[in-house]
Amino acid sequence: MGFENMGIVDRAIANSVPVIPRPIVKRISGRYIAGDTLDEAVKTVRDLNREGCVATIDLLGESTESKADAARKLKDYKKVVDTIDEHDLKSGISIKLTGLGLTLNEELCRANAEEIVEYADARGRFVRVDMEDSPYTDATLGIVHDLYRRHGNTGAVLQAYMRRSLDDVQNVIDAGFSVRLCKGIYDEPRSIAYKDFATVRQNYIFLLDELLKGGVYVGIATHDEFLIWHALRLIHQLEVPADRYEFQMLLGVDEELRSILVDAGHKLRVYVPYGEDWYEYSTRRLKENPKIAGYVAKDVIGSITGKVKR
Repeated sequence: MGFENMGIVDRAIANSVPVIPRPIVKRISGRYIAGDTLDEAVKTVRDLNREGCVATIDLLGESTESKADAARKLKDYKKVVDTIDEHDLKSGISIKLTGLGLTLNEELCRANAEEIVEYADARGRFVRVDMEDSPYTDATLGIVHDLYRRHGNTGAVLQAYMRRSLDDVQNVIDAGFSVRLCKGIYDEPRSIAYKDFATVRQNYIFLLDELLKGGVYVGIATHDEFLIWHALRLIHQLEVPADRYEFQMLLGVDEELRSILVDAGHKLRVYVPYGEDWYEYSTRRLKENPKIAGYVAKDVIGSITGKVKR
C-alpha cells in the first residue's frame, strides 16, 4: 500500500490542523513539545533521565533571514549546552544548519557550526546535525564530515525514503561518524524519494543492516514496531554490542513502546523540542507525519470523552 493510500484519517486530521484554534493546538502540543522555555525542556529531560532515557534537546526554529539571526541562534544553542552542563543532564543537542545561516552563505554556516560543535566538545556534549529537505543534503553531509574530522562529537541524519541514501550510507561508513536513521518526513518528489510505504520500510531495514555491519554508531529513529522488530533481529544476528546503537523516539509518541525498549535494557533517546516557534513546529510536524496526527486525535477524543464522563 502506498503513502497515498494509507492513513487517510490521519491525513485528514493533519490537513485540518491549520483551522484548529491556536489555543487548542497549544493544549494538544503540550504532550509533544516541552514548552516555550529552556527551563521547561530541562524539567522534561530530567523526568526522562529518571525513567532511564537519555535525551536530545531541540530548539525550535529553522531558517534565518540575516547574519544577525544566525548569530542569535548560535548564542541560543550555546545557552542550551551550558544549561545541560549546569544541570548535569544526560542529553545532547540538535542543530539545524539553516538556522545557522545555510540559506544565506555556506561559509557563514560552516563557521557557526564549527563554533557550536567546538563549544559542545569542550563540555563533553554531542551535537546532532539535523537533516532538512533535499536542497541542503549535500552541504549538510559535507559540513558534518568536516566537523567530525576535527572534533568527533557530531553526526548526521539519513532518511530512508531518499533514493540516494545507500550511497550516503557508504560514505558515512567510510568517514566513521554517527548516523540517526529515520524514514524521512519532507515532501520530496518521486524522482529522488521513494513514495511507497512498504518500499521505504524495506529500504530502512536494508540501510540499517549496512550501517550496523559498517561499524558506525546508529540512532535507530522510528516508532514503527515492525522496523523496531527488524532492528532487534539485526542486532541479535550481527551480535552488535550495546555501545554501538540506540533507539530514538519523539517526545510524547508511543510511550508504551518506549518503556518496553527501556525495560528490555536498550539505550533510548527522546528528542525534546522546545521554543516559541511551537505552533509552526506543531502544524508542520503533523502535516509531514500524519501518523502523529493519529496520536493527537486519540488525545483529543480522550479529552472530549473525559469531559463528557465528568
